[in-house]
Amino acid sequence: MTTSAKDLEGRSIICTGAGSGIGRSAAVIASRRGAAILVADINEDGGRETVEMIRREGGRAEFQRADISKEDEVERMVAQALSHFGELDGAFNNAAVAQKSAMIHELTPEQWRVNMDVTLTGTFLCMKHELRAMMANGRGAIVNTSSGAGLRGFKMGSEYSAAKHGVVGLTRTAALEYSGMGIRINAIAPGGVRTPMLQWALDSIDGLEDYMIGNLPIGRIGEPDELGEAAVWLLSDAASFITGATLPVDGGYMA
Repeated sequence: MTTSAKDLEGRSIICTGAGSGIGRSAAVIASRRGAAILVADINEDGGRETVEMIRREGGRAEFQRADISKEDEVERMVAQALSHFGELDGAFNNAAVAQKSAMIHELTPEQWRVNMDVTLTGTFLCMKHELRAMMANGRGAIVNTSSGAGLRGFKMGSEYSAAKHGVVGLTRTAALEYSGMGIRINAIAPGGVRTPMLQWALDSIDGLEDYMIGNLPIGRIGEPDELGEAAVWLLSDAASFITGATLPVDGGYMA
C-alpha cells in the first residue's frame, strides 16, 4: 500500500471521527491519493484542524460537525458532501465512543445506551444515508470501523464489544444487500492503536499498555496511519473484489 498513487482522483469521501486518530489518518491519506474529503466529527476544533492539514498539502476538504447518533445530523452530513462535491463515492464510518466500563452486573443502562447509540446506531445511520447517495451513482465503497472486540469477547467492555460485533453484522448484511448495485461494504477491526481513545484507556487502567503489548505478536502498539492505509485501500479499486469482509489490522492479535 502506498500514499503516492492518485488512484482516488475525482472521488469524494466522507470520513467520520476524522478529528483525530484513525479517522484523521484515513482522511489525510485519502486526500493525498486524490480524493475530496468531507471531514465529520463532533469535535469541531479537531475536525477543522484535519481540514487545514489537508488543505496545507493542496488537498480539498470541508468540515461538517456531526453527532452520528442523531439522524438529522447524519442526513445533513451527507447532504453537505453532495453539495460540496456533487456526489458521494466513498465513506469511512469510523466515529465511535469510549467510556469507563464495568462488569455486566455493574453496568448501567445509560452506559449501555451510549455505546449502542453512537457506535452501532450511528454506523447504521451513516450507512443508511450514504447508501442512498451511492445508489444514485450506481457505485461506491464503504468501510466501517469495528474492533478486535467485535471479533471476540472483551472483559470489562461488554457494551463496546456488543456494539462492535453489531458493526460486523451490519457490514456483512449490507454487503449482501448492495453488492448487486455496485457498492462494496467492508470493515476493519483495529487492535491496539495509539489514538486519543486508546490513550484515555491506557491512562485509566494500570498495566494495560504492558498487557496489550504482551499479547501482540508484532510486539508493539499500532499507529493510526497503519489503520488509515488499510481503510483507504479497502475504499480504492485495488480492493474491487472484496466485500463483506472484516479485516483485522491488529499486529497479529487475532492470529
